[in-house]
Amino acid sequence: MLAPLHAMALGALLFAAGVLSPSAWSSMAYADEVADFLAGRSRACVKCSLVAAQFKQKDLSGANLSGADLSHAVLHRAKLGGAKLNGADLTDANLNKTDLKTASLVGAKAENAMFYGSDLSAADLSEADLVNTKMQTAYLVRAKLDHAKVSEAMLNAARLDDASLRGADLSRSNLVEASLRRANLEGANLDNAGLVNAVLRDANLKGVKLTEADLYGADLSGADLTGADLSGARLTGAILTGATLAGTELTGTIMPDGTVHP
Repeated sequence: MLAPLHAMALGALLFAAGVLSPSAWSSMAYADEVADFLAGRSRACVKCSLVAAQFKQKDLSGANLSGADLSHAVLHRAKLGGAKLNGADLTDANLNKTDLKTASLVGAKAENAMFYGSDLSAADLSEADLVNTKMQTAYLVRAKLDHAKVSEAMLNAARLDDASLRGADLSRSNLVEASLRRANLEGANLDNAGLVNAVLRDANLKGVKLTEADLYGADLSGADLTGADLSGARLTGAILTGATLAGTELTGTIMPDGTVHP
């Protein structure tokens, strides 16, 4: 007796014979791709629908999930090191304590997603939508977030040393006790951001918008604030030793000694 044909092989035969329409063949091929990925037979599922999929503690290192819909998916403690998630939808997904080292999430949509304690070191999140994400204690050392939308996000105690956030929108985000040593924030928007006790030593803050930001006790020693706008910001107790303040807007700013700049 002949062995049963794999669904994909059978579909190919039916398509070649003209029994299956192109749309039916496409649907069968798509379903087979998802099934193979979920069963661990494949490491790629480009543009697949994986809504609310359960990948807790799964090893998906190096997987190609570009353009996939992973909204509401559970990826808690999953291994996604080196994975491709460019353009993927991670809205409301759980990525707490997930390994995303060197992963590529360029243009990904991750609004309201959770990345608590996740390792995103050297990951590329350029132009990603990270609005209202929960990234407390996340490790983003050397990560790239150029032009990313990170407004209203929770980044308390996050590590962003040597990260690139050029032109990123971090307005109204919570960066209390975050570490941004040597980070490149040139042209970024940090209006109304909370940076209490944050460390920004030697950071590039050229042209940064920090209006009404709270920098109480922040360490800005050696930072370059050339052309930055700190009007209305609070710098009480902040450290500015060696900082460059050429052309910095300080109207209404509460200075380190508690006085208000005219």
